[in-house]
Amino acid sequence: MTVAPFVLVAVYWILCYNYCNQMKKIDCTKLINSLTKLIAKANVTVDTVATTKLRECLAKETAPHSKWALEQIVDNIDIATKTNSPACQDTGMAVFFVKLGQNVRIKGGLLTDAINQAIRLAYVDNYFRLSIADPLTRTNTGDNTPAIIHIELVDGDTFEIDFLAKGAGAENMSSQYMLRPGDGNKGIISAVIDCVKSAGSNPCPPIAIGIGIGGNMEASCILAKKALLRIGEPHNDTKIATLENDILTAVNALNIGAMGFGGNSTAYGVAIETYPTHIGMLPIAINLQCHSARHFRLVM
Repeated sequence: MTVAPFVLVAVYWILCYNYCNQMKKIDCTKLINSLTKLIAKANVTVDTVATTKLRECLAKETAPHSKWALEQIVDNIDIATKTNSPACQDTGMAVFFVKLGQNVRIKGGLLTDAINQAIRLAYVDNYFRLSIADPLTRTNTGDNTPAIIHIELVDGDTFEIDFLAKGAGAENMSSQYMLRPGDGNKGIISAVIDCVKSAGSNPCPPIAIGIGIGGNMEASCILAKKALLRIGEPHNDTKIATLENDILTAVNALNIGAMGFGGNSTAYGVAIETYPTHIGMLPIAINLQCHSARHFRLVM
């Protein structure tokens, strides 16, 4: 029995229609509105985990000048919160990590355009510092765009966006190392120590340290940035969690201290993300975050 071509076409379109109706639809305008509000809030709100860790550093610090610096940092965060103002004038370059389910459809526009429009509205309307410029001419873009956007495709209808306002002071002090496979944990700790010692007071310690281990050169850097989203939460692999703690202990023994005044408050947190790598290399990236940590997660 031969099936008429128009029947096959009708069946095809019915299947397509049903599939499209089963997809989660994210309205582009609503997405822009939600992102704009959260970006504005994030830029005037230091992360609660970071704030708690900084208060713990203040309670434990014994070096007089470092203790004084921590008092100023905590007071500054409190004032910023009360006045709804940025705790740091550098409201950063906008970095996004997006988990996009294959069953999600952005309706009414492109996802990247929506993110950049939200940045534009949040930064310009709230008079946040516009810090993005052409790398060669240094001409400012005038609206803090474009953002840095990392998109990860996942199963189902998951749609999550993590935002970081990443300032230049700490970012400039970040480093990437291509270690030998046999260097192991000892080599990893040495690389982090080298990075933090070289940075000194420049990243405005106490700092958070995001570490990416594995992948290749560029992948390790992305892992390190992503790790900053997990500061204060130990890795679920106990071996990696132990390495995080060992690195934190080693860094705080450097006596750099808060704002470089000495003491044991150089870092308030370490987080590591890993990825399989080539048998012939051991990439490691260290991304530093100053005490003014600002980020949020949007789930839709």
